[in-house]
Amino acid sequence: MTDQTPALRLEGIVKTFPGVRALDNVSFSVLPGEVHALMGENGAGKSTLMKVLGGIYQPDEGQIVVSEQPTVMTSPLQAKSKGIVFIHQELSLAEELTVAENIYLGELPKKAFGLVDWQKLYAQTNVILEKLKVGFDAKTRVGDLSIANQQMVEIARALTVEAKAVIFDEPTASLTDAEKVVLFDVISDLQAHGVGIIYISHRMEEIFKITDRISVLRDGQYRGTLKTAETNEDEVTQLMIGRKLDLSRNETHHDLGAVALEVRDLSCGKLFRNISFEVRKGEVVGFYGLVGAGRTEIAETLFGLREPTGGDILLNGEKVHVSSPADAIEKGISLVPEDRKGQGLVLGMNCRDNMTLPQVSDLKAGPFVAEGAEIAIFDQYRDRLDIRTPGWKQLVGNLSGGNQQKIVIGKWLSMHPDVLIVDEPTRGIDVGSKSEIHNLIRELASQGYAVIVISSEMPEVLRVSDRIVAMYSGEIIRTFTSQEVTEDNLIQAISGINPEKAA
Repeated sequence: MTDQTPALRLEGIVKTFPGVRALDNVSFSVLPGEVHALMGENGAGKSTLMKVLGGIYQPDEGQIVVSEQPTVMTSPLQAKSKGIVFIHQELSLAEELTVAENIYLGELPKKAFGLVDWQKLYAQTNVILEKLKVGFDAKTRVGDLSIANQQMVEIARALTVEAKAVIFDEPTASLTDAEKVVLFDVISDLQAHGVGIIYISHRMEEIFKITDRISVLRDGQYRGTLKTAETNEDEVTQLMIGRKLDLSRNETHHDLGAVALEVRDLSCGKLFRNISFEVRKGEVVGFYGLVGAGRTEIAETLFGLREPTGGDILLNGEKVHVSSPADAIEKGISLVPEDRKGQGLVLGMNCRDNMTLPQVSDLKAGPFVAEGAEIAIFDQYRDRLDIRTPGWKQLVGNLSGGNQQKIVIGKWLSMHPDVLIVDEPTRGIDVGSKSEIHNLIRELASQGYAVIVISSEMPEVLRVSDRIVAMYSGEIIRTFTSQEVTEDNLIQAISGINPEKAA
């Protein structure tokens, strides 16, 4: 960071929507070769600020300055032409097109008479893919790639232009640990070429690993900038939410009830094998492991989305066969899915309709849905889960990530399940809302629910779980109580090492 002239500056940005001042005199800058974190709770104004930068929104006041030149951004395409490149958390790929076509969409190399120069296109693309060390090539259809690899295609788009600043929005949310290493190498290479990086993430360990400075927004206002090497998680968290958080491990103790769910030697082809565990009423059992360990596939099998190839499922002591999600719901199993926006919510519908969707056929008064009954359910769970929304008419897509997750949880709690499965409960959620979701999970257990939590975050499973099931390559390696688990023995277990068996 020898050049102290910012690659990009936003000065005094104000943006108001009907009834909401989303940004209030916000200033932000990134230096060439710097990784600058932009942090804040969901709803703090980060996305709005980036949409102003990208030309999606026009600011009411303030200006954007690129390489010391005041600029009016009118569209994302213009932003890219100015060297401002976005890597979005939400994938925006055309699945039917190839990797090459997606990366150069709108900028395909041409030959005479406007024909696409396919040879040049594939050659340029493969050069970029080699830098990213991915296992697919330019001609691969994007729809055939995993979510993690589709994210790498998004990242590849940033390498096609002479960028002045690249904005990464939660770039590791879908990446494996190995892919994260490649991403951080790419960011380091961009730094070395003098590109400024704006890094938006809720993952503190990443922020403290790769960033130079941290700027914080809260309630649409700029709250300060800290040098990463001179601060700590507690200081950043307090700046973000204005209060201290309880980040201690789970040490709650209460009497557990009868076994609500028992799984015996459950298998599903090559996805997982001979899985056995139980969950009691009032207990939280956490599932922890690397990507591909089989955790989500177990949840999908319990919820009737996959057909097991062997083993038994017992609910309240009785053997059952779960043939579909509708069957699972009827038997008392609910699943809060990993992808809340794609699988858990209808973003264009209001809060009430999302929450009552699974039981709408039971809320009819004659041929019509009983609106009063729907509103009563929404009001009950809005109060119970402290969902922050102006009212039931608010579109779910306009809520923060934490409140969206509470809507999904409320939807399934309103079905009164015996077993609640929550897959990645706080993915893409800010640190303050994470704490609320963790407290909610513990509260549900204290009310007698049998809860399964699947998480890729060690602090999360340590905080909420009474027992932790460590998985590796489709098998349970070891089950820990909250008293005996340590970070070291948990890491060993998810790496395929079981000291108990080795002894």
